[in-house]
Amino acid sequence: MRRIRLGRTEAEISAVGIGTWAHGGPKSVGGHEVGWSGHDDAEAASAVLEAYAAGVDHFDTADVYGDGRAEGILGGLWDQIPRESVFLASKVGWDPGPYGQFYHPDLVASRLDRSLELLRTDHLDLYYLHHCDFGPGDERLDPVLEVLARAREAGKFRHLGLSDWASEKVLRVGRRVEPDVVQVYRNVLDDQYVTSGLASWVEERDLGAVFFSALKHGVLLGKYGEPVSFPKGDMRNGITEFRDPEALARFARCRKAVESRLSEHPEPVLHALIGALLGQKGSCALLGMRNRRQARAAAQLGQALTAEDAEWIRTIYRDGPKTADSAGFAGSARSD
Repeated sequence: MRRIRLGRTEAEISAVGIGTWAHGGPKSVGGHEVGWSGHDDAEAASAVLEAYAAGVDHFDTADVYGDGRAEGILGGLWDQIPRESVFLASKVGWDPGPYGQFYHPDLVASRLDRSLELLRTDHLDLYYLHHCDFGPGDERLDPVLEVLARAREAGKFRHLGLSDWASEKVLRVGRRVEPDVVQVYRNVLDDQYVTSGLASWVEERDLGAVFFSALKHGVLLGKYGEPVSFPKGDMRNGITEFRDPEALARFARCRKAVESRLSEHPEPVLHALIGALLGQKGSCALLGMRNRRQARAAAQLGQALTAEDAEWIRTIYRDGPKTADSAGFAGSARSD
């Protein structure tokens, strides 16, 4: 597993980290499906152990993943994984609690303490504001930053992160927050991280960058032959491509093209989808590993594709592969 320097945090971590959103299991909030079906606590724990043994030492979770369930799974593993050997991140913000609004200062303070308790640790290496909705005119931002400044001074976390699905929101709020790390939605079909200007801003300030949903929740893998629905509480029911026969057929063709050109790699499709995102220094990607098989596959990743190869991947996923795409792909990887 290739290692990276996570920007000005100076932390040296694996280029692929474990995302634990799916470890929370299925969940619905206000009529919206926000969890994942098919979860098993024991299998999830085994996946974490397998990944760690293969060199993955970046663990990412949040207070709302199963209402603490995902945090609890990680917290139960320190008898098998030395806590000090892991770069541990959690988040706060998506649950308004009893206050009817996001980011009430009292809730943020109490949720940080709860996360530390569930994770069975006295500090987090990285603590994210989970999204950038701070009310009209960002009126709730400064009170939250005051709470977190006190918590940071008390040693409850080391580095501050800022996350959102929309890169332009992270860029806007980031100018006031000045986070050490940003975590944003990014995959080969959606590169607003670059087009919004956030990538340049991150590089200028030597920040770390973490990408989630690099596989677009699995649909980009090209393994679905026909439209699919998931059990209740699974957020994938809200992803339109899972119900779009044309998109599924295109992704299946992309899979075949990539497997042909990257046949020497043990995980060609994963390598292509993840490697296309890792060209910038200080950047890494999260993968949801829910069993040992997925952990073993993730352990084969982490190398960045060349700029030329990354553009090829983006082009075929956007437009569909052409016959000429079946030959001549360099398949090379950067080593930096």
